[in-house]
Amino acid sequence: MAFESLASKLQETFKKLKGKGKLTEKDVKAAMREVKLALLEADVNFKVVKDFINTISEKAVGSEVLESLTPGQHVIKIVNEELTQLMGSAQSKIVFASKPPTVLMLVGLQGAGKTTTCGKLGSALRKTGKKPLLVAGDIYRAAAIKQLQVVGNQLDIPVFTMGDKKNPVDIAKAGIQYAESNGHDLVIIDTAGRLHVNEELMQELKDIKQAVKPTEILLVVDAMTGQDAVNVAENFNEKLGIDGVILTKFDGDTRGGAALSVRAVTGKPIKFVGMGEKLSDLEPFYPDRIASRILGMGDVLSLIDKAQQAFDQKKSLELEKKIRSQQFTFDDFLDQLEQMKNMGPLNQVLEMIPGMNQKMLKDVDIDDKQLAHVEAIIKSMTKKERENPSVINSSRKRRIAKGSGTSVQDVNNLLKQFEQMRKMMKQLSNPKKLKKGKMKFPFFG
Repeated sequence: MAFESLASKLQETFKKLKGKGKLTEKDVKAAMREVKLALLEADVNFKVVKDFINTISEKAVGSEVLESLTPGQHVIKIVNEELTQLMGSAQSKIVFASKPPTVLMLVGLQGAGKTTTCGKLGSALRKTGKKPLLVAGDIYRAAAIKQLQVVGNQLDIPVFTMGDKKNPVDIAKAGIQYAESNGHDLVIIDTAGRLHVNEELMQELKDIKQAVKPTEILLVVDAMTGQDAVNVAENFNEKLGIDGVILTKFDGDTRGGAALSVRAVTGKPIKFVGMGEKLSDLEPFYPDRIASRILGMGDVLSLIDKAQQAFDQKKSLELEKKIRSQQFTFDDFLDQLEQMKNMGPLNQVLEMIPGMNQKMLKDVDIDDKQLAHVEAIIKSMTKKERENPSVINSSRKRRIAKGSGTSVQDVNNLLKQFEQMRKMMKQLSNPKKLKKGKMKFPFFG
């Protein structure tokens, strides 16, 4: 889970501050020591940490803060603002060329996930109305071209290739010409990587840059490599010049050092983050939303975005009427499960709920595989059983268990928990229960 360790430590530190009626300069300094240690343990660049702590300390010990009625909240507000500033203040969007096609050149070391990210980026930008073309410019890595073709085929995005015998510069130029002739207003070029930064790699990338003059050069780096990711970003920026960064495996980066250091060290923004292995798992990077999530304030805007993308508005209105009239069936519940899955892993969704801090999430056993068991049980029911669970007797339970590959006990548990779906919806709308950690999650654990 992104920032898991850092978020847990910072939230614990600020909980102590909020618990004090008055704050002294000594209290603030003690809290800043804990924040400093938490950031260093999260593998944030030392100079970045030093500057960050100095800025917050200077603002937090002012009379306006220490003498206010809620000094703890003031300090958290300052930290939130500075965290947001550290990561780039606002979302940095892709710059599109005034005269199409827009050319995006993806660069990075081997193993960072560059080829897959080409497809993910094309898919994400297609939603803005663009018509993307992927260009296979990595002629060195075995099966790199084939991999891009497979990704393109899965996403229904065309891939331009000239095989592995042509020069990458010629491939890039020919790809752009093809895009212009075939109505593609967006070209994403996949380039070769190495296991480390070297002159040969950089010269080839410089040659491509010189030949096609890309609208933007985006560096793809593995977030889980922490400070190494920052060093790579600094190196590429100095030698090639980059316009932005895409952090892959962001969902698995429990420390968060790369995300908190890249912008400060290179001056270049993080534009997207990879949140999973699916080709749809690429999200815009919002510094303000990430800062709020780290401090346990939730991320309501991202939650709304995900819900709007995943949930059918017409179906949601129909569901609301059914719940109010007590006509909610297993068919409706199955439909809701399908839409919930479209929002991504449940632990990522729960992270966005205000008050749902990391410590609370650790106490909740969430297993996405349980969803598959629930679906199997429901799909093994007859239409009559889904509409009216009260008809499910012992023999029906045995048949359902056998058909779903589960046990009678599993079927019993699901039947008992079915009504809890409505209770959970009520709990989600009750901030007091969220804050006290009283949420119960039926069907998980």
